[in-house]
Order: sequence, then structure tokens, then C-alpha cells
Amino acid sequence: MVIAEKIQKYIQKLPPPLQSEVLDYVEYLLAKADQETNREEKAWVDVSLSSAMRGMEDEDSPAYTVSDLKVSFG
Repeated sequence: MVIAEKIQKYIQKLPPPLQSEVLDYVEYLLAKADQETNREEKAWVDVSLSSAMRGMEDEDSPAYTVSDLKVSFG
């Protein structure tokens, strides 16, 4: 018997108020797992971004003027 089936059989034996508590706990665990996944993804994004930007701090930045920012249509 798989774990999900065992859990389901146990939950069916509980009164509805306790089933509700089990549901709350499962939702908490899902949120916690999602938060951990997001934390890991953010770490990878940070590593990727820092790797992509490596060395750019030494580059000369172009000097833009206000006239460079104006768009002309016509």
C-alpha cells in the first residue's frame, strides 16, 4: 500500500474537525516546500546574474545627454 493510500485511510477514521486540522497541516507543508523551492530558485538566479554581470563594473559607461533620450517621430 502506498503512503497516500495509508494516509487517506487514517484520515477517513478521524472526525471532521480533525480532518480539517490535517488539511491545514498539509497546506502548511505545501507552502513550506514552495517557499524552499523559491529560495533555491532565487539562489540560482542570483548566481546566474552575478556571473553574467562579472567584469562589467570595470567597463566605462557611456555618457548620455538629454538629447540622446529624446525620440523623434516623423
